[in-house]
Order: sequence, then C-alpha cells, then structure tokens
Amino acid sequence: MKVLLGICGSIAAYKSLELIRLLRKNGADVKVILTKSGLQFVTPLSCQTLSANEVYINQFVLTKDIKHLTLSAWADILVIAPATANIIGKAASGIGDDLL
Repeated sequence: MKVLLGICGSIAAYKSLELIRLLRKNGADVKVILTKSGLQFVTPLSCQTLSANEVYINQFVLTKDIKHLTLSAWADILVIAPATANIIGKAASGIGDDLL
C-alpha cells in the first residue's frame, strides 16, 4: 500500500513518526508532506529516515514533476495526522496555499 502522510503543526505531530514506523513495519510505502507549521514539531530528516523517501515541504520547487499531481496519483490513501483545525478548514473551503 502507498500511503501519503500529511503532518500538520500540532504537539501531536511527534506521534506521526511512530505512525510512519508502524506503517513501514506493515509493508506500506510512505511519503510525507510536512506543512510549514509541522516543521516546528518534527524534522524533515526524521521523516525521511523513517519513511526511506523524500519529504515534501514546498509546492513551488522547480523539479521535473508537479508535486501535488504526482503525489496524489502515486498514493493509494492520504492520511493527515495530526489534522489541525487550520488544515481541515482549508480543505473544506478549497484553499490550496500549502502543498498538503
């Protein structure tokens, strides 16, 4: 299973690292999107080490792929943990000012 994990800025973000470890232990391929506020609680290095994949932060990086399209096409499931009120409100309102 291919899991795209979104990590938002909350004190509970540290638990997402354990979630990555458990998903990988059960055979999932995990890619992580960190929001800018999520960076205040967990590091990209920790997420990259545990997931064994690149960590995505900025939606405006000039690469060969359009990240928000290729990541959504790659994933079987999107999990946002922790999901803050901020990201829930943005998703409900269609606000796309963040890669997640």
